[in-house]
Amino acid sequence: MEAKIGNFFESVGSFFSGGDQIPWCDRDIIAGCEREVADAAKSDSEELKSESIMRLSWALVHSRQAEDVQRGIAMLEVSLANSSSPLQQREKFYLLGVGYYRTGEYSRSRQLVEQCLEIAPDWRQALALKKAVEDRIAKDGVIGIGITATAVGLIAGGIAAALARKK
Repeated sequence: MEAKIGNFFESVGSFFSGGDQIPWCDRDIIAGCEREVADAAKSDSEELKSESIMRLSWALVHSRQAEDVQRGIAMLEVSLANSSSPLQQREKFYLLGVGYYRTGEYSRSRQLVEQCLEIAPDWRQALALKKAVEDRIAKDGVIGIGITATAVGLIAGGIAAALARKK
């Protein structure tokens, strides 16, 4: 019985906290990736430049700072046009999906994750992100319905109170 109660409170807590399993990235890691990109820019290796930019993009879209996430999205969208291999496209679609998830643009995130899953249907990270996006969309829908129901209830209560005063 205690286990059931514990599971109930855990599910309610994760409902209101968001409860996704997508990692966060702190400012120190982003700064390290920025240094790595600057060092790679001095190199002649295009592969090294590309890899360091991908690591920086990953760090930015996983940041808690909205401006970092926006910067990561912008970098990924520019570099998506230059992606030749399906593996690179998959990675960039996924990271863009994470970025849009972090900004609250859940429908755009879902579109990108679905594009990612067209390339790699069994990729666990993309499947986990898709579930997080769909859970968030459902949660927002439930909250929206609750707010609407509350507003309708308040209006109906106000009308009933006004009619009761007239009599």
